[in-house]
Amino acid sequence: MMVGRYRDAVEKWRSHLGPAGIITDLGILRDAETATFPTSHTVPVILSPADAGQVQECVRIANAHQVPIYPVSSGKNWGYGSRAPSTNDCALLDLGRMNHILDFNEDLAYVTVEPGVTQRQLYAFLQERKSRLWMDATGSSPDCSLIGNAMERGFGHTPYGDHASYVCGLEVVLANGERVETGFAGFPQSQVGQLNRWGVGPSLDGLFSQSNFGIVTRMTIWLLPAPEYFQAFFFRCDEDGSLGPLIDALRPLRLNGTLRSNIHIGNDYKVMAGITQYPWEETGGQTPLLPSHMTALRKKMKFGYWNGSGGLYGTPAQVAESRRLLRRALRGKVTKLQFLDRRLFGIASRFAKPFGWLTGFDLSRTLELARPVFELIQGIPTDKTLGSVYWRKRYPVPAKPDPNRDGCGLLWCAPVVPAEGGHAALLCEIVTSALTRYGFEPMISITMATERSLAFVISLTYDREVAGEDDRAIACHSGLLQELIANGYPPYRLGLQSMEVMNQNTSAALLNTLKAAIDPNGILAPGRYEAARTRAAAVH
Repeated sequence: MMVGRYRDAVEKWRSHLGPAGIITDLGILRDAETATFPTSHTVPVILSPADAGQVQECVRIANAHQVPIYPVSSGKNWGYGSRAPSTNDCALLDLGRMNHILDFNEDLAYVTVEPGVTQRQLYAFLQERKSRLWMDATGSSPDCSLIGNAMERGFGHTPYGDHASYVCGLEVVLANGERVETGFAGFPQSQVGQLNRWGVGPSLDGLFSQSNFGIVTRMTIWLLPAPEYFQAFFFRCDEDGSLGPLIDALRPLRLNGTLRSNIHIGNDYKVMAGITQYPWEETGGQTPLLPSHMTALRKKMKFGYWNGSGGLYGTPAQVAESRRLLRRALRGKVTKLQFLDRRLFGIASRFAKPFGWLTGFDLSRTLELARPVFELIQGIPTDKTLGSVYWRKRYPVPAKPDPNRDGCGLLWCAPVVPAEGGHAALLCEIVTSALTRYGFEPMISITMATERSLAFVISLTYDREVAGEDDRAIACHSGLLQELIANGYPPYRLGLQSMEVMNQNTSAALLNTLKAAIDPNGILAPGRYEAARTRAAAVH
């Protein structure tokens, strides 16, 4: 039963939001507290505003009663905390009802959205209008929020894959209920708020990504004009030691603009999880899956020790030249390299085995994995990749996956590494040693997310219903994260279980000062992306 300030705040929220805007059902609240790893923070109430004005009222009431609130967009932040709040007794501010596409311009290639707008919704919107513009999609659920991912600085696959670099004109509700706009959108009657990231004076956009300084209620996202011609490329390397030379071969092509898209590389364990579930019969029920087993499975399922993909975009002549340069760069570095456009991919889908005989690139086993990647490189969201979270489950992936509901264990660890082969190889050694020591498969994916750096995403994937697995996973994640930081590889993104990393940031004092000025009562997502001193001063 809620008492004191919570009860009074709930009554005021109810009067402003109406019956559809407030949830106190215990079952729904417990679901909101659940993630893909252990969580303990409680949610006393869920608020569901319908527009930015209602968000302002929610924040003003929270401030008046000094009740913390925790905003989420779609709540599908799987592997990093889902919807669970960063501290105890936060009112969950669910922005999912704010799902309007507010503005769209085909000629200037942008769309303005609210936080409840999902990848699926935007893709359908563009298809309905027969737009010649592409969105960029992540490999997560199509029902993930566009704003939520951009504010976490997520990335996708196309030349617009660095999401935070292709947004502008934020509308933000501050802790005092004030509404502000960033960049040129802050000028009344501005004609360029959706077109220029910086505006005039200090740029504010970055303050609201990976922070608890405000609640983003609107954002403009730039869209990619569809290229005249497109080809995907897929490659595989059959040797463990091939990663370093591969990275060093690809880096110059990223730096000089030959490769404009993000390049994704996954090891054999990562690919295996994308194709199928844990081979319980082959291993006699033992975990983890040993390298000796993987050697046989790679040969049987026709994938490499390292496997990668990317896209080439432009005119037919431009793509042909990029293809020539890529072939030359990867000669002797990869076992197989295959280029596929839409026509050839269709042929490969219909005639997978004959296609393999002709080209030497066998898609018969990996087509299920290749298809969603092929789509993602064209900005088409997919729900096929979510099945990998069920890796160690002993039943098939359900038709409607829900990792929280189904007790799937998932923790991400996401270090950033210089785009040099030696650094990439060293990080893989650290990760493989740590995960195998704790009994987990070292699932590693690497994204050439910028011209000069690599974003690694390490997957700790397990079954939460197996006794002791949660504790081992948390211990493994914590130890690995600290080892990576000690070696100079900090993470680009944090989960709820690892916010203490902010204490190691030398800018922590400045961030504390900004937080105290913007949110003196500490009511916005206390504990999220902030150092300990601010958390101690936040509301209790």
